[in-house]
Amino acid sequence: MSPARRVAVVGAGPAGLYAAEELARQDRHDVHVDVLDRLPSPYGLVRYGVAPDHPRIKSITATLSRVLDHPRVRFRGGVALGADITRQDLLDRYDAVVYAAGAPADRRMDVPGEDLPGSCSATSFVSWYSGHPDAEQPLALDAARVAVVGAGNVALDVARVLARPPEGLERTDMPEPVLAALRAGAVREVVVLARRGPRHARFTPKELRELAGLEGVDVVVDPYGPDLAEARAGDRTAQANLRVLAELAGRPPSGAPRRVELRFHARPLRVLGERRVTGLEIERTQDGPGAPADDAGERTVLPVGAVVRAVGYRGVPLDTVPFDASRGVVPNDKGRVLDVHGAVCAGEYVTGWLKRGPSGVIGTNKLDSAETVALLLDDLDRLPERELLGLDNLLESRGVRPVGLAGWARIDSAEQDLGSARGRDRTKIADWPTLLRLGRAPRPVRETVEEPPWPS
Repeated sequence: MSPARRVAVVGAGPAGLYAAEELARQDRHDVHVDVLDRLPSPYGLVRYGVAPDHPRIKSITATLSRVLDHPRVRFRGGVALGADITRQDLLDRYDAVVYAAGAPADRRMDVPGEDLPGSCSATSFVSWYSGHPDAEQPLALDAARVAVVGAGNVALDVARVLARPPEGLERTDMPEPVLAALRAGAVREVVVLARRGPRHARFTPKELRELAGLEGVDVVVDPYGPDLAEARAGDRTAQANLRVLAELAGRPPSGAPRRVELRFHARPLRVLGERRVTGLEIERTQDGPGAPADDAGERTVLPVGAVVRAVGYRGVPLDTVPFDASRGVVPNDKGRVLDVHGAVCAGEYVTGWLKRGPSGVIGTNKLDSAETVALLLDDLDRLPERELLGLDNLLESRGVRPVGLAGWARIDSAEQDLGSARGRDRTKIADWPTLLRLGRAPRPVRETVEEPPWPS
């Protein structure tokens, strides 16, 4: 086996942890992996992006946690690239660096009025109800009707959380202030607007069925012509979606106190209002040849008191790492980072959404990371051994106290204790001071989670 190597993975979400797993379990090289994250907690969008009423999806953390338990993997939370350490700091201290920071920013609708109070991104709304420590409540929730713009699973998640009776969320890991705001909120109707027809919707049949099955909520479908009976040949997802939508279209309203309307062929043109959102101007669209054209281009105003845009995520630049602003990704060749001239940046790699854009499901990141790590290992075969500086001494010199695995275990335990007191599995802690106090607390004499031995 070749001499011991050090690799830094920037980002502790699924993509980063899958990359760490690939590196730790292979036997071509003796690799030690530092997983760095700006947050004091791991798991990325699994923790702060998956809807709280989807515990089965969140259970993937049990698998991801085993990566952090590996003796050749260390978690270093509360360490921000660009603020606490630089790109060059990492290149001086590791044989390779894997960027896996995801796509934390949102895409915009680029329509007038988008920045009015009462208009926000799904990114900010999801972060708030998921207990992200950076998030503040983005909407007052004092409007009876809310528009959600988007045709993906995130749009349906937002609609479901807004429309669902709050008691249906009582057993989730939502922070208590979020639950209190939802209980006090006035939202009784959510209109989900999709620019194209249902054949082109990006949500999954499972999400659609979950929305359709909400107790105390009528889910209705706006008429949209022949789309109901047509799906692209061989597209099973579209066909399954259309079957669910056809069932909903034929279901008479029950008179439930809450309502979700799915409206297709509706393109937002302008968010209306002066001091806050009062409506949304929309335009009727058509999908192409064979679509009804008699009302295409018709403009109407939808009276709403809030608008949430769920039109996609995008990556953001990391320190001085090369970045393609038009695509929101780090330019790369199958995971090898490329500079502005298209040349390979030696020792730098990328995986996950920052590599390919915000597409796929959680499992897609596993294959993506495997591809990136395979190239990294090939490059290590040819990389001469060099003397590397240490990370811990650098952080100490800058007054940065990272949150290790033991610190995350304290946060994890505190959240479970909070949840147990309320009859739940967990209640998230959502404020930075408490998270850092727990994560950076002095080690007790008997620590239940040991840090692995590490080369100096």
